[in-house]
Amino acid sequence: MRGDDERQDAKFSYLSPEQRVPADHPLRPVRQMMDEALQQLSGQFDRLYADTGRPSIAPEKLLRALLLQVLYNVRSERMLMEQLDYNLLFRWFVGLNMDDTVWDASTFSKNRDRLLDGDVAQRLLVAVIRQLQEQGLASDEHFTVDGTLIEAWASQKSFQKREGGDSRQDDDPGNPTVNFRGEKRSNATHVSKTDPDARLAKKGKGKEAKLSYAGHVLMENRNGLIVNAVLTRCYGQAEPDAALWMVEQIEGTQRVTLAADKGYDQKSLVKELRRMQVTPHVAQNEKRAGGSAIDGRTTRHAGYSISQRVRKRVEEIFGWMKTVGLLDKLRHRGVELANWMFLFTAAAYNLVRMRNLSAAAAAAA
Repeated sequence: MRGDDERQDAKFSYLSPEQRVPADHPLRPVRQMMDEALQQLSGQFDRLYADTGRPSIAPEKLLRALLLQVLYNVRSERMLMEQLDYNLLFRWFVGLNMDDTVWDASTFSKNRDRLLDGDVAQRLLVAVIRQLQEQGLASDEHFTVDGTLIEAWASQKSFQKREGGDSRQDDDPGNPTVNFRGEKRSNATHVSKTDPDARLAKKGKGKEAKLSYAGHVLMENRNGLIVNAVLTRCYGQAEPDAALWMVEQIEGTQRVTLAADKGYDQKSLVKELRRMQVTPHVAQNEKRAGGSAIDGRTTRHAGYSISQRVRKRVEEIFGWMKTVGLLDKLRHRGVELANWMFLFTAAAYNLVRMRNLSAAAAAAA
């Protein structure tokens, strides 16, 4: 017998969001690990907020909502609030009951800016890294470093002369017609009026130049997890400088290995790494003037070949951060805010990767 297509709005629900989310839902372990990391940041939150006044949105709820925005490709805070209004899964993850009022998008953004001004993303990444170290998921001896370009939230038309401005006249001043053909443009003579911290950069010869930042990660080689990250302005020595800075943060005094691609085959960098008790497992660039800085004393060991094979996993990190983590093009301007979002996305990647590793271990047991 065919049923009738009738609708009747129920006034009451006897199931909470906790009961509606399946016990084996993949977000449950992510929520558990995120809550554990947030507990370690409680003291930092106390210092960001005043002791008196009207209570704000709980910072834990803000960060859980931002994590959902990364994991589910929600492009704006307005769309995130819309999802939070009717999506019970989102309400459960953030910590809202079914009848709780959802925040206005502008209120959410203003409260979020307080966290952006603090060092919360860096501390959250450290808290997540501490978890993976306690679970024995990360190597403390073998690492890989690499960098990538992150496109800035600025157009090519905003890249104008530093002095004197742009004298072009156009019928549409908001979106002028501009022809750059024959004009020499460089970071020394031009700057973006939209995002002054962005720099014109390209991946290699024959590639188009875009206003970008440089994102760097330090990956451990056991499971491909991020153990450090930083986003900087683009300049000639950005990758070697970031590599040395992140290597200095490695705990312990034992000798470690550092894998990298040909771009890191520089004699000054290799010499400094060896001084720091780091074995440079850098890919050889035979076309470099003067030859490669990596010789037989490094390449003759079996570990060098292993590092060269494993280091390619770092591209999976950048691929995830750009496609899933919405870093294909930044939505924030300024190196400080861009670095905040880069670090937060790195923490989100580790949470997802840790969940997958735990699920694989449970299935194999």
